[in-house]
Amino acid sequence: MNKQEERNLKKILEENDLTDSEYKKIVKTLKREPNDVELGLYSAMWSEHCSYKSSKPVLSIFPTQAEWVLFGPGENAGAIDIGEGLAMVMKIESHNHPSAVEPFHGAATGSGGVVRDILAMGARPVALLGSLRFGNFEDSHVKY
Repeated sequence: MNKQEERNLKKILEENDLTDSEYKKIVKTLKREPNDVELGLYSAMWSEHCSYKSSKPVLSIFPTQAEWVLFGPGENAGAIDIGEGLAMVMKIESHNHPSAVEPFHGAATGSGGVVRDILAMGARPVALLGSLRFGNFEDSHVKY
C-alpha cells in the first residue's frame, strides 16, 4: 500500500469510527479487503451505540448469574425472581453515542428503547428512572 492509499484508508476509518485493529479484524474475517458498504455495516455493528465497545469491559465486572436471575444480560431486558410467582424486569439504556450527538433526541430514543425492551420480555412498565450523567460542564457541547 502506497502513502496515498494509506492516507485514504486512514480517512475512511476515521469517517467510520473504526480503529486499525478493527480494520485488520474485518480483513481477516472476510479474507479480503472490505468494500465501502461493508465498512459502513461494521461501523454500525461495532459502534458504542450497538456493541458498547467501550462500556462492555466495565460492565463485565458485575455478577450476572444467581438463582434469582431469570434472564441476564442479552438482547432485551433482564429479569429477576422477586417471589410469589412475580418477576422484576429492568433495562438500563446508556445511549452514549446518540446522546452525545444529539442530547435531547438521543435521550428520548433511549427511554423509548427501555420501554420497548421491557415489553419485548412480556412485562409491563410501571416506572421509568431517568438517571442522567453529564460530562465536563466547561465543554460547550455539554451545556445544551
